[in-house]
Amino acid sequence: MLTDKKIVVGVTGGIAAYKAAELVRQLIQAGCGVRVMMTAAAAEFVTPLTFETLTHHPVLVQLFPGDQGGGTVHIEWARWADLFVLCPASANTVAKLAHGLADNALTTTLLATTAPILLCPAMNKQMYANPFYRDNEERLRRAGLRIVTPGSGALACGETGPGRLADLAEIMDQIRLALETRRDYQGKRVLVTAGPTHEPLDPVRYLSNRSTGKMGFALAGQAALRGARVTLVSGPSTERPFAGVQVVPVTTAAEMAEAVLPRLSETDLLLMAAAVSDYRPKSFSPGKIKKGEEELALKLVRTEDILRSAGRSKGDRIHVGFSVETMDEIVASRRKLEEKHLDMIVINNPLEPGAGFAVDTNIVTLLCRGREPETWPLLSKTEVADRLLTAILAYENEKMA
Repeated sequence: MLTDKKIVVGVTGGIAAYKAAELVRQLIQAGCGVRVMMTAAAAEFVTPLTFETLTHHPVLVQLFPGDQGGGTVHIEWARWADLFVLCPASANTVAKLAHGLADNALTTTLLATTAPILLCPAMNKQMYANPFYRDNEERLRRAGLRIVTPGSGALACGETGPGRLADLAEIMDQIRLALETRRDYQGKRVLVTAGPTHEPLDPVRYLSNRSTGKMGFALAGQAALRGARVTLVSGPSTERPFAGVQVVPVTTAAEMAEAVLPRLSETDLLLMAAAVSDYRPKSFSPGKIKKGEEELALKLVRTEDILRSAGRSKGDRIHVGFSVETMDEIVASRRKLEEKHLDMIVINNPLEPGAGFAVDTNIVTLLCRGREPETWPLLSKTEVADRLLTAILAYENEKMA
């Protein structure tokens, strides 16, 4: 979604200015056109040449650069941008914006633009807590500017606390949110499950599967991007949740059931992408099971089928399941669709190249109640998630017609 978006990155004075170079690189890698504006103080920390090298475009520092279009270049930049991102946003520049001051190229351009503005504050913790700064930030929020809350931790001044620049991954999420025009999931409450479950055998061993949670995290992120209020119940995973997604971490199938089922009454859409273990050890050994000469036989018992349990009180809620099959995919998945009272089921075969677990792509077949199966080509899991959410809206509209 960032391809061909035009973004002006405004860099203000602060040690976090060096991180803006990596943000610019990531934006360009994502397909954006990027221009950079700097305050004179920012140029004391990072040279304009750094950003000129990254963007292949002149950096605007002076309001009247004789070699860049004369006295109205800032107006051209103000019209050009789809989004302005101030990274980092110093307390001084935030104060100027809050009171409409325009005493340099950056603040003058910001007053002239109609593009959305995203601020990424970074400063000393006492400056961040100062009531004058807090008032200025609140004034800008009321005016409609987006603000990425700073992180907390070790600061360049040697102190520890809030005020450090937010992680670039979170800033990238907020950029996507600022540029996303679709809000077709606004007001919807979406519950997503992701990842594997771990069924403990002893203190050091467990039964599990190859799921990493990539598909479920992609679904949660795309739903949040399109305006949904998203809760993500995830088994053990190293994936990073999208900004604003509420994450409920669980480990076992029983814990996932306990997290999912009580939340269904406050859910409009259930996306069950987790690879829940079908079996767990019948008994748990409090001590590590010792290796012996004899073969070891494990007794396994079934875990709760969360989708089946959820289907008993489905009502008007939309339920979408995921089916991993290596043979007779359509037949097996159609049976699951009926038995678990699903509206849709997403089928994938992990034996296909580019599909399955621990990869960023997938090849899926969508089986929807009342329709013929629809096979999609190899797509990123983010694209699969986006297509699925669009298909769900179309299904809902058909039901209501």
